[in-house]
Amino acid sequence: MTEAGAEQLRAELEQLKRVERPRIVRAIAEARAHGDLKENAEYHAAREQQSFAEGRIQEIESKLSRAQIIDITRLAPDDKVIFGATVTVINLDSDETRVYRIVGDDEADVKAGRISYQSPIARALIGKRVGDEVAVQTPSGTVSYEIDQVAYV
Repeated sequence: MTEAGAEQLRAELEQLKRVERPRIVRAIAEARAHGDLKENAEYHAAREQQSFAEGRIQEIESKLSRAQIIDITRLAPDDKVIFGATVTVINLDSDETRVYRIVGDDEADVKAGRISYQSPIARALIGKRVGDEVAVQTPSGTVSYEIDQVAYV
């Protein structure tokens, strides 16, 4: 994952541990004070929130402990597409220009121009250089792109 993606996960983890966990514990304590837990919807909702938050904390901690964090800015500039690179491509059929950053699965957001390294377009681009043409198989057919620029930002 990229450094930015790791930082986002760390921030979410901090939020869950420092803000959400104490809030949920207070909600459970308040719901317990209302008496009978069998028919206490507030208690059951708070326990469900606690289960979700604890599961997410474990998931994030696991991802961060296993992650290989790549800081693309430390690499010498090159025209080769690699993980973390920002790539400008031109659709050869429509002359439309698109900019994509190749990131890990957790960071992917197509609307923001961040695509997973496992996506078909990223797999087609990785390893190629500026000027290369790539064909990407999409549900609507094959789309051809030319790599216009590669940036390591």
